[in-house]
Amino acid sequence: MAKWTPQHEAPEPLEGPVVATITGGTILWFALFLVQLPFYGWFADHDRTWWVWTCLAGGVLGLYGTYFVRRRDAAIKRAAADTAED
Repeated sequence: MAKWTPQHEAPEPLEGPVVATITGGTILWFALFLVQLPFYGWFADHDRTWWVWTCLAGGVLGLYGTYFVRRRDAAIKRAAADTAED
């Protein structure tokens, strides 16, 4: 197993516009859900209704993700402000 032991430290994670990315993805999932709704009969005829429900699930999980990353971003900013005060 020593052969697979890392020889260097892992790099720091990249930080970017996380809140905007998750919000954009959530909007995209909901838009795909709404676009597919008028064709629900076709999806049902071809046994593909899971496509519609996958988009809805992606949107709902995206709402949770947006909530989560907004709280994370606020906590990071609070920690940075507390560090700057000290």
